[in-house]
Amino acid sequence: MMPAPPDEIVGILLAAGRSTRFGADKLIHPLGDGTPLAIASASILLPTCDRVVSMLRPEQIDLRRMLDDLGVDTRVDRACVEGMGSSLACAVRATPSASGWLIALADMPFVQHGTVRSIVTALRHGAELAAPIYRGRRGHPVGFSRRWYAELCDLHDDRGPRRILERHTERITRVAVDDPGIYRDIDTPGDLAFACRTP
Repeated sequence: MMPAPPDEIVGILLAAGRSTRFGADKLIHPLGDGTPLAIASASILLPTCDRVVSMLRPEQIDLRRMLDDLGVDTRVDRACVEGMGSSLACAVRATPSASGWLIALADMPFVQHGTVRSIVTALRHGAELAAPIYRGRRGHPVGFSRRWYAELCDLHDDRGPRRILERHTERITRVAVDDPGIYRDIDTPGDLAFACRTP
């Protein structure tokens, strides 16, 4: 394996959830234009991140095939069933030479490309933590510099990286964006219907 470039920013697409509130596998559910939800989310990361990695549960066979075809580096790990934190830790450990990570949720397909670019740029310019802000609220995706490697690797429950952000708010570079998509996650069929109607 070739070593990673010294400033490699890896996008991590968190896609191992069980979609219990949706009632089916929401991540392969089509959006209005027919694109599966998780594929739309991954496509936002690919043009800007140096590499995109997604940890999946073993049974997510169809989603893995779609993400592989798109160019995402998919990994399967049974630890993903333990929650978002465990899934994220697996992905970070799989990319130990990265200089930073952009953490994105696969059920948020309405984030704008410009928002991803802004967070990646903040990391490349030395931000320890970076998050988009729209109308005073923080959203997703969130960037973590290499300084947080050990803490990210140690995550193991369903809170994901939230505890790091909550403990170190003074270290967050807040990036103002004109992007309501940083809040639009899809948990239920009603969420999807509303989001597709909302400009």
